[in-house]
Amino acid sequence: PVPAKVALKDNKRFLAGIMFLTVGAVAIYMAQDYPMGSALRMGPGYFPIVLGGIIGLFGIWELIIGVIKPDPVKGNWLLRALIVLPISTVIFGIMMEKVGFIPALVVLIVTSALASDEFKLKEVIPLAIGLTIMCTGIFIYGLGLPYPLFSGH
Repeated sequence: PVPAKVALKDNKRFLAGIMFLTVGAVAIYMAQDYPMGSALRMGPGYFPIVLGGIIGLFGIWELIIGVIKPDPVKGNWLLRALIVLPISTVIFGIMMEKVGFIPALVVLIVTSALASDEFKLKEVIPLAIGLTIMCTGIFIYGLGLPYPLFSGH
């Protein structure tokens, strides 16, 4: 079957590809001043550059799939989501310095969930607990990132 005509500005996979390419390129650009290191002795620029490259490749993949199999954007945009999500990210960044990784992450997850019109606290609490445990295990203990768990400074 021939794919339906979908304008690129209304093609969700194409738009997702542009977003991923942009995020990947910005990550690589911002990490240029950090030493790269090697796979065995990673410098501070290694992780953002490699991750930015992977995100960029994923963006190229989405662009290609979006052109081959166009899929129109469905539904409506929630203005609340466009406001709440960036604010919750900023709150997370501020809280990381003041109260530590775990409280900041719980607040990020709960406030981000408020962006949905289907918010249910009884569903968000277990999600916040599970994601916090998983992220703490991955980022703090697995990758050894030096973020304080409960207090800044």
